[in-house]
Amino acid sequence: MGLFDKLMTMFTSDLGIDLGTANTLVAVQGKGVVISEPSVVAVRKGTKEVLMNGNAVGDMAKIMLGKNPGNIQVIRPMKDGVIADFEITEAMLRYFIRKAHGRRGPFRPRVVIAVPSGINEVEKRAVTNSAMNAGASRVFLIPEPMAAAIGAGLPVAEPVGSMIVDIGGGTTEVAVISLAGMVASESVRVGGDELDQCIIKYLKNEYNVVIGENTAEQVKLTLGCAISPPEEARMSIKGRDIRTGMPRGIEVTSSEIMEALRQPVTSIVNSVKMVLERTQPELASDLMERGICMAGGTSQLRGLAQLLAQETGLPVRLAVDPMTCVARGCAALLENLDVLQEILELGTDN
Repeated sequence: MGLFDKLMTMFTSDLGIDLGTANTLVAVQGKGVVISEPSVVAVRKGTKEVLMNGNAVGDMAKIMLGKNPGNIQVIRPMKDGVIADFEITEAMLRYFIRKAHGRRGPFRPRVVIAVPSGINEVEKRAVTNSAMNAGASRVFLIPEPMAAAIGAGLPVAEPVGSMIVDIGGGTTEVAVISLAGMVASESVRVGGDELDQCIIKYLKNEYNVVIGENTAEQVKLTLGCAISPPEEARMSIKGRDIRTGMPRGIEVTSSEIMEALRQPVTSIVNSVKMVLERTQPELASDLMERGICMAGGTSQLRGLAQLLAQETGLPVRLAVDPMTCVARGCAALLENLDVLQEILELGTDN
């Protein structure tokens, strides 16, 4: 490490960012995760002007989702794990970097950002440029499954097979990792957001009732499951009747929501099977012993780990605090850039 780099580490706190479709998490080197907020921004309609002096981001903006008047637009700038709106993503990153970094002297932080393993060079460049414009001094990109595996404590650098299934808001990332590389991987654009949309579609078709994204997410968290629950759970929800246009309450069950989620859950299971089919025999034998580790917020869907175990015949476990694995993995890399340089894709630097 050169003198300039040493000075930077003295006067700045480097950041690891999980720039997710549903949520953005920021970890500060040596402190862990300090921000976990929705990837949502509220702007004045027809402009890119972020409300409340640039502070209508994250939790503050999500409160407005589905309740905003006509002159306010609530935007989710990430779609399927990649940037859908560059200016709004940049504003969102600037807000989160400023909030996490504070005012720590003249130096800008180095940032490690996790990106879906399936994105192309143009999408990678978009992430890098957005982060640089938002205040980073140097940007490193790392595939999400690698960051999740590091955050989950898997021995990624050892000559042993480890399997990670990271299910976020926009994508499911599956990878078998050995010797600091991804031996086999699959990235499918299925995640928590699609589960929410499936619930909205199901209730519209079955009950002629339309609900918003926030309500759909609450239904998913309360009743969502991948296999039949031991006891049927019920939930009362309110929406708008399509036929009358009036508010209407209905009661839904966990069995109904399981049926609503069948298609995306099957896609997740199939992506895991595809990676296992492409895994070398020696590594496959490691997985028989070590099993599958699941990370990401959507990995906590009830019964999903059990269903994966049934479908693959492998032991399946949830990582400790699965929601923060990717961000913690990014932050851990900042402390080992020299050792783990080979698994990083260098974005750009000044």
